[in-house]
This record gives sequence, structure tokens and C-alpha cells, in this order.
Amino acid sequence: MKKFLLLFLLISFEIAAQENATQCSKRNKYKNHQVKSNALTVSQIAETEKYDVNFYHLDLTMTNTSTYLSGTVRMDATAKQPIDSALFELFPTLVISQIRLNGIPTAFSRSQTAVKAFVNVSLGQSFSLEIDYSGNPPSAQTNPLGGSGITAGSSQSWGNKVVWTLSEPFSAMEWFPCKQSLKDKADSSFFSITVPDTLKAGSNGILASIDNLGNGYLKFNWEHRHPIDYYLISVSVAKYVDYSLFANPVGAPQPILIQNYIYNNPATLPNFIDEINETADFIELYYELFGPYPFEDEKYGHCMAPISGGMEHQTMTTQGFFNKTLTAHELGHQWWGNSVTCASWADIWVNEGFASYSEYLMLENLYPAEKNQHMFDVHDNVKSQNGGSTWVLDSLNESRLFSGRLTYDKGAAIIHTMRFMVNNDSLFFAIMRDFQQSFKDSVAHGIDFKDKLNEHTGQDFTQMFEEWYFGEGFPTYSVKWKQEGNDVIVQVNHTASKPGVTPTFTNAIEIKFNRTPLQDSVVRFPISSNQETFFLPNFGTLSTSATAIIDPNNWVINNAGAITQDNSLSLSENKDPRELVLYPNPTNGPFTIQNVSTQVQVNVLDMFGKVVKSLIFEPNTYIDLSELKKGNYLLEIMFPENQKRLKIIQL
Repeated sequence: MKKFLLLFLLISFEIAAQENATQCSKRNKYKNHQVKSNALTVSQIAETEKYDVNFYHLDLTMTNTSTYLSGTVRMDATAKQPIDSALFELFPTLVISQIRLNGIPTAFSRSQTAVKAFVNVSLGQSFSLEIDYSGNPPSAQTNPLGGSGITAGSSQSWGNKVVWTLSEPFSAMEWFPCKQSLKDKADSSFFSITVPDTLKAGSNGILASIDNLGNGYLKFNWEHRHPIDYYLISVSVAKYVDYSLFANPVGAPQPILIQNYIYNNPATLPNFIDEINETADFIELYYELFGPYPFEDEKYGHCMAPISGGMEHQTMTTQGFFNKTLTAHELGHQWWGNSVTCASWADIWVNEGFASYSEYLMLENLYPAEKNQHMFDVHDNVKSQNGGSTWVLDSLNESRLFSGRLTYDKGAAIIHTMRFMVNNDSLFFAIMRDFQQSFKDSVAHGIDFKDKLNEHTGQDFTQMFEEWYFGEGFPTYSVKWKQEGNDVIVQVNHTASKPGVTPTFTNAIEIKFNRTPLQDSVVRFPISSNQETFFLPNFGTLSTSATAIIDPNNWVINNAGAITQDNSLSLSENKDPRELVLYPNPTNGPFTIQNVSTQVQVNVLDMFGKVVKSLIFEPNTYIDLSELKKGNYLLEIMFPENQKRLKIIQL
């Protein structure tokens, strides 16, 4: 397919209507992807959706050496329809001694993990259940469902004994009675933890009080007054020291508390203190990029536990150690995953893709020398296998949900590509902030971010999501070129690693050309098929050695194929029949575009592909670029019939 640096978009209203209907069907398919549970039947899931959870209060006695639990969980809820019973979940090894409805004992029944409490309430009526229970939660070895919501262990590095929870994705019911529905966030949650007075217990929200019970026990009362999903409620119990500091983001109404429960070994805090202190820098950065910290009226913090990484429990991450990328990732989750949560586990990209990209943004802004290698490593991991989509088809497959290659790395990499396609960082981060605010305290599907991109850019990112989010594989690009005078013809070809699933990738691609004398130019080429041919008039002379670099800034997951000079390419077949002439060219600032008979949109790009100016050009008028630095610029001239021309102007 040959072109004159333009894209023909010739779609009839009938075809457009058909495509809109198809996209609507796909949207419903993805958004209504079956809600699943690893323990409940479809009918039991439907029963849990008959009420909304408003509040949890966990009041438990714990220690740091055993997962044995005893205490009471209060769950306040509102009926969405008349119901005679409320179904929630609790693992069978935990014994319920009594359930009270609004303070009065009520009948209940149990079937495996499902518990039904008699409530008999009408539409819109609120009710409160208090569940007294005790027992030993399952371990990974004893649980046939494969989870381990609460664990007792020792740190191999530091020797500390810790009991901690980790409920994602389906393990909250292994240690407290709850409704495991992503779309039903509790409005708030309190957690009272009674522990021996040699220990501390960390949890979500603010530490409202520590009650000395006078019997060798303390009660830590944590209060979190923000919407929270079931799997983000947490507790960690150990011999901790409290090390707190503050972040001071620009625009924040007050400093943000960073409260850390660190092993009380004399060497632990000194070993990690520099990395912990960097948390303040990261909060200040993300506050600027993503918008206000969602829980700034409470805190952010960490509880140490012997895990190999971290878990982003709301306002207080559980973390095994501290380094900058791990801490940045878990902090990023407070915006992406906690405040805005994936609407289904199939869309876990909303959590992990954005948190993983937060790592890159931290490096880009605070450790710029490390950003390139980081993204190279991300791309290399994605390309270590040919296929796999970021969207998760089997949302009960935990190993697939938490695939480092597809969910984390490919998830981050495609956000990087979206940023490239927007081609305007101010706009891109404005889109991210709008997405965050629009779905704050709620849930979002991956395609909700696509809608925000479409809304703000005027571009249609549907094909991008079909190819990169739902699709599989990656492209391998090759380039052919021919020089004739100062004109250059360029042919860009690509093949796909999974052509049976995603045969074509229609994102633009940049190519860096080495010209003589020693000059480099980066040109962004629009791609709509597996072979595209472009004509670059007055481009200059290309060097015959190391002529071009494909995707020099590593925006796109890809492999680079052959780059060859091909004198069989014919310029005559690719000359522009409606030749546009820039005059004068070179110019000291003002110039005009000849042979334009209608109003056109003109984008001025530097040779790195960044838009530096946008304007409307009227026939027989002048454009003035005298405010720009001397050098070569690429004009992207958009005609009303959706045709695009690229021209080089030299200042």
C-alpha cells in the first residue's frame, strides 16, 4: 500500500454505524465479563448483590506467632431489594458462635464458605450484622482453594516474628466475614486489634487511639473513613518501632503523614531509612502527576512483613523490604488500584499496569539515567514470549492475574505507548488526572480509560485497545529507503508475532534518520497497514552507514528488522499530485503554504516528534515560527477530508 504521507479515512455512515454497534457489543462483552468466585456459585453471587455494604468494624484479638483469631466483625449494609437473608463468606474452619441483627441474636446457616444470616428487611432498609467467631484460618497447605489470607512467619533476614494478612484476590473470607465483590466498596472501615503490650498492630487509616487494657494487652484502634474494597483491609502484628515522617506536596492543604511500622531490630531502620525517606519524594511527584493523594487527610505508610515484595493495602502497604521501584509501585497503587479499583479481575491492568508505569515515571523524574534501561527490560520481558493479552480471560487463574510479563510489564508498556500516541505530555497527564478523579472511590474497566483518551484527544483509541490491550503479540518493523536528490522515499513494513490473533499494529512509529552533515532527525510515521510507503520532500541527504534507527526512544514494544537501501523504490509513483509548496523554505520565521485552497489544521512538530505549535492556516496567509529555535521542523497538515500531509520546514 503506497501513500503520500496521508491517511485516507473513507467510511460511509452505514459502515460507521455498523462499527459503532460492534464496539458497543464488545464493550458490553468486556464490561459484563462474568463475575466469578473461587468458592460461590453464580446464584450465590447473585444473592450477595442484593445488598450494599456500608461499613466494616473488625474487633479481633491477635498475636505475632499464631494466626488463631477470636473476636467480632460488624457489617453494616443496605438492602437493594426485599431480602429475608444476607449471604456473606467465611472460611469453614472459623467457628461462628453467634450472629446478631441490629443487636438481637438471629438465625443463620452455613454451606462451605457461604453464610446466610436471617435479616428480613425491605428495599432501602439498613441493617447491622455482628458476627462472633474464632478459630484457625487456613494456610496455603490446608486450603483447597489455594489461598492464605493470614500468615504467621519469621523474617529470614531480620528474625522477627510477624502475623500479617494478604487477601488479594479472594482470600479475605479466610480470616474475616465479608462480601467479596469488587464493585461494592464499604464506605469506611474500623479495625480494633488487641495484642500483647510488647507488640504493635498496623492497619488502614489513622490510629485513633491505643487503649491500655491493664492486663498486659493493648488495643490499637484504626479508623479509615474512605471507601475501601474488601481485599485492601489489612493488619500486621509484630514487635515494631514507629518511624514517621511527612511529605509536603505542592498544593496539599497540609503535610501528609507517612507512618512506618519497622522491625524493632536496632539495624533494620538504619538499613532502610534512606529508602523509606524517599517515600515523601514519591508522594510529592505523584501528587503533581496523578492529582491529590486520595487519602491525604489520613496517612500513607508501611508495615513490614516477611514477603518477597509488597501488597498495596489501603493507606498502609505491607512490604518485605524497601527499594525505590518497589516503594514507588506500591505507593502508585493508592491512586491506581485503591482509589480507582479494577471493576473485575479481568481488568487488573487498572491496578497493576498503572502502578507498574508509576515505577517508570518515578525513574524518569527522579533517576533519569535509569529510565531507558528500565523500559528496555520491560519490553524484553514482554517479548520473551510471542503472545498473551493484558486483559485477563480467566479471572480465576491467579498465576495469570499476576503475570509479571503480561499484567505488570505489558500493562505498563502499553500505557507508555498511549502516552506516545497522545504526543502531548501536558494533555496525557491531564487525562490521567481526569480518569483518577472520575472513578475515585469507585471501580473502572480498562476501556473506561480508552473513553477518556478519546474524549480529550479527539482520536479514536479503539483500535489501539483491540491490538494492545485485548490483542496479543508485538510487531517487528523493517525499513527500506531510497535517496533521490534531497527527496527520500521510505517504506515501513511490519510483521506480527501472533498474526492469527493480532495481524496488524496501527500505532504510529518513529524512525531516527542520520543525515549529512552530522544531523539526526526523528520522523513519526502514521501506520494503518503492514506496509506503508512515504515521500519526504526536501529531507536532505541520508548517511549510507547506520541510516536509521527504529523507535529510537523505545515507545513501542517491538523488534527491529532489516534497514536497507532499496533503489527499486519509485519516487515517481509516490509524488504528491496536489504538491504543497512551503515558501520561503528555509525561512527566518514567516512562510506560507502554496496550493492550499481551504482552511487546514497545522501541527508543528520538532524532530523528536513533539508538537510545539498548533494553528489553523487560512489560504493566502502566513505562518510565523520566529519564536521557535533554529532547526528543522515537521509540519503535519490536516485537510478536512481527513487527509494528512507531512512537510519539512527549515528555520
